Amino acid sequence: MAERGQLPHPAKRLCCRPGYGSGCRPGQRAGGSGPGGGALCGGPSSAAAAAALGLLPLGKTQSPESLLDIAARKVAEKWPFQRVEERFERIPEPVQRRIVYWSFPRSEREICMYSSFNTGAEDPAAGPGGAAAPGGAMDAAAAVAADENRLPFRRGIALLDGGCVDNVLQVGFHLSGTVTEPAMQSEPETVCNVAISFDRCKITSVTCSCGNKDIFYCAHVVALSLYRIRKPDQVKLHLPISETLFQMNRDQLQKFVQYLITVHHTEVLPTAQKLADEILSQNSEINQVHGALWMCIVLNPHCKLEQKSSWLKQLKKWNSVDVCPWEDGNHGNELPNLTNALPQGANANQDSSNRPHRTVFTRAIEACDLHWQDSHLQHIISSDLYTNYCYHDDTENLLFDSQGWPLWHEHVPTACARVDALRSHGYPREALRLAIAIVNTLRRQQQKQLEMFRAQKKDLLHRGVTSITNLEGWVGHPLDPIGTLFGSLMEACRVDDDSFHGFSDFTENLGQCKSLEYQHLPAHKFLEEGDSYLTLAVEVALIGLGQQRIMPDGLYAQEKVCRNEEQLISKLQEIELDDTLVKIFRKQAVFLLEGGPYSGLGEVIHRESVPMHTFAKYLFTSLLPHDAELAYKTALRAMRLLVLESTAPSGDLSRPHHIASVVPNRYPRWFTLSHIESQQCELASTMLTAAKGDVRRLETVLESIQKNIHSSSHIFKLAQDAFKIATLMDSLPDITLLKVSLELGLQVMRMTLSTLNWRRREMVRWLVTCATEVGVYALDSIMQNWFTLFTPTEATSIVATTVMSNSTIVRLHLDCHQQEKLAGSARTLALQCAMKDPQNCALSALTLCEKDHIAFETAYQIVLDAATAGMSYSQLFTIARYMEHRGYPMRAYKLATLAMTHLNLSYNQDTHPAINDVLWACALSHSLGKNELAAIIPLVVKSVKCATVLSDILRRCTLTTPGMVGLHGRRNSGKLMSLDKAPLRQLLDATIGAYINTTHSRLTHISPRHYSEFIEFLSKARETFLMAHDGHIQFTQFIDNLKQIYKGKKKLMMLVRERFG
Repeated sequence: MAERGQLPHPAKRLCCRPGYGSGCRPGQRAGGSGPGGGALCGGPSSAAAAAALGLLPLGKTQSPESLLDIAARKVAEKWPFQRVEERFERIPEPVQRRIVYWSFPRSEREICMYSSFNTGAEDPAAGPGGAAAPGGAMDAAAAVAADENRLPFRRGIALLDGGCVDNVLQVGFHLSGTVTEPAMQSEPETVCNVAISFDRCKITSVTCSCGNKDIFYCAHVVALSLYRIRKPDQVKLHLPISETLFQMNRDQLQKFVQYLITVHHTEVLPTAQKLADEILSQNSEINQVHGALWMCIVLNPHCKLEQKSSWLKQLKKWNSVDVCPWEDGNHGNELPNLTNALPQGANANQDSSNRPHRTVFTRAIEACDLHWQDSHLQHIISSDLYTNYCYHDDTENLLFDSQGWPLWHEHVPTACARVDALRSHGYPREALRLAIAIVNTLRRQQQKQLEMFRAQKKDLLHRGVTSITNLEGWVGHPLDPIGTLFGSLMEACRVDDDSFHGFSDFTENLGQCKSLEYQHLPAHKFLEEGDSYLTLAVEVALIGLGQQRIMPDGLYAQEKVCRNEEQLISKLQEIELDDTLVKIFRKQAVFLLEGGPYSGLGEVIHRESVPMHTFAKYLFTSLLPHDAELAYKTALRAMRLLVLESTAPSGDLSRPHHIASVVPNRYPRWFTLSHIESQQCELASTMLTAAKGDVRRLETVLESIQKNIHSSSHIFKLAQDAFKIATLMDSLPDITLLKVSLELGLQVMRMTLSTLNWRRREMVRWLVTCATEVGVYALDSIMQNWFTLFTPTEATSIVATTVMSNSTIVRLHLDCHQQEKLAGSARTLALQCAMKDPQNCALSALTLCEKDHIAFETAYQIVLDAATAGMSYSQLFTIARYMEHRGYPMRAYKLATLAMTHLNLSYNQDTHPAINDVLWACALSHSLGKNELAAIIPLVVKSVKCATVLSDILRRCTLTTPGMVGLHGRRNSGKLMSLDKAPLRQLLDATIGAYINTTHSRLTHISPRHYSEFIEFLSKARETFLMAHDGHIQFTQFIDNLKQIYKGKKKLMMLVRERFG
């Protein structure tokens, strides 16, 4: 019984039982027995750990973790994922997946700790108070085992081992699954739904349908957690739901949001999953209705006032929730509300500084003020024959255009939301009529804007100031107005769509598009002659894409601008152009080029205007076969990127223009700038490819690149692209394009000369290759101007060396005179570099000048002049050895003596890298003769304090006669030098002194484990002492002094006596 009282707490025993030793790192088990024993927990790294612990069979190897996994695991442990998203502009999906994978806890000890501090339910067999029933007695160990088996952790392991965990799914940082509780004698089988949320390898919340009210995890939570820890690769993993929604297109996303919030009250996730499945199913009932958005709901033409009031109340309730998402992601929108711009809007303009952030419901709340009672609007949507030929061009908001077709003047996104609402509520014909009226209005507005700008053009261009009248860009707008108009019109011209064939008063077809999907269906009464739904759709897309608009704030909004633009262009690319559409392209290109402040391609644009690179690339490729001059003019105009200019024409916000009150004077934060720059580079590359063989075009494109592209890496890519195009294998090199490539390469060299760039050496080598292809004059030119392009080291080690190589001579097919001229330029470059940077270029200069005596002597003199000041001993030793190798031993000796004056070896530097150089210098001096050796030994004694190095030099000098191989190959007939005379006597005394000093230095901080090594050191010292005629006496006195001074180190001195007496 005494032993039972010493048993640890059940939960503590579980954490410390075999398989959970203290040596296990989190997420691993040491492989004990029992339920689940021997399993490895924690993902891909577990097997490697098992091998390290000896748990894998002999001979089995495991590949190491990838760098991605190592980094993702650390990030998952320390960083909230929200912070990762805010810190990095774009996170690749594989990286997100690994971070999500590693964010779940990897230690079973934590699961045990939070589940096993209670002992579970009472044993049914136990009597009142927990006493055992008669006849049910058991010993202490059995009782403890029974208690332990009732613990949630043990029960969870049993459920896991019994295969009771199923339907395990991880969505982002949420884990769900079902755990089946087996049927008992008195209870049927039950299935529990378990959900676990986690962050940074910690469980943050759990829910289970078993109804557990305890603060500890139930067995079902334990089972699901252990399943995820032990079988991570069997868990189906999805990125967070935000990523799933991101992959949906606009219509799918709108439907998902509308129906989710409409239907759910308490069952959010089941409803969301059901609706998502229906939306992704093409034949489901929900997909019979077009785009759904809250604007569409409140703009239902037949929505009653009480219904709208009910919606408004509900929307305001949702809007007031603290966690209600903002419309543009994580950044506020300071633009005025949409009703301020509308005739029907009753709200007064608010000061932008006091304007609240817009949520996903704000526009719907504002739209509740809109109505359909306007008689002009009713006539537009209800009749194909609504016209008025009494045209007066003296008012701005005309109801009809010059052809008599109706117009609809309203805030464009709101007007398009009406179209979307009509489509969503089953009124496709009415939506189409309104869409045509809006497009006609935009076309008339564009013409009027052009006329206004032409009247003010001279003054605006003189001031260099632009106005942005569109406070909201239509492409990337939350309501997607251009996408709505484009989609409505394209649906009307689908070949297989019968829903629009009921329009009255159609004329004959105007020609069929080459695409199998779309055709120029007959013109509607609202259209001008020659128009069709297809031409209207294309034209409104071009108008929207070309609109000058300010880049919005925040990563989400900026990415949406880029994404919507690319999506719209992708849809346009599906349409093959015929003559009718080419006319539209020409017309819009001219409008955009001459549109002034209303166009993103106008002559003067705002500094923070959304760039037109992607759109211009599409225009360029579309117009090039039909109107090359207009295509190049458009693309060249779009190349600018004013946000990177230090001074932009429109950057003076003190001058009046419309946007000044909306966009404050601030440094722009363009989160998508890298993507924008890559699109700019793509546009330039497209023009370069198209301009091959056209000298004038290539020069123009080159000027534009040099002026507008500010990234050296992108210019280098363009240079490489131009080089590849110019040197295609199936044709002769295009010399003009090669020169363009070289010019771009030279610009890269100038841009990166004074900055750090890890690709710099690659760039320099490529430039030399490019110059070689251009010709010998290009190589000569870059060497003449090397100081503006290269560092001295690059110029000598890469440029000049490559130029003088045999492969370059063969590639250029040079004659002897040309070779010599090129070599002369290379030698001049080398000498100039050696003068500028002798430390790094002197050796290269000597090598390059070997074949020219005068140049070689000049380079040698540069080395001598720099030796006393800026050059290090290692550089001088290197050049000295080079001189000996070239057959100049006296010059090598001189440089070696200069190097010795810069050297300082302390007593404990017996592994210094310069030791080999010192030994070589002494050997060189010894080989030259006694005088040279006598001159260098004082330098050695002054510079070297290391006893072992000095003793090594001393022995080498006593082995052979100095000058055995003297100058001019003559053999000296001398004898071995005496240690009692100079210069070796000086060296011997210095060596003995170094041993004495080193001994005292080592004894000041010696430890017993170094005693034997110290005794060996004294043995080497004795050998040096004995080289002197009175060395035995000196060494004996030295040992006696040691024993007296360091008598406190009794054990060490005992060892000294045993060895040396």
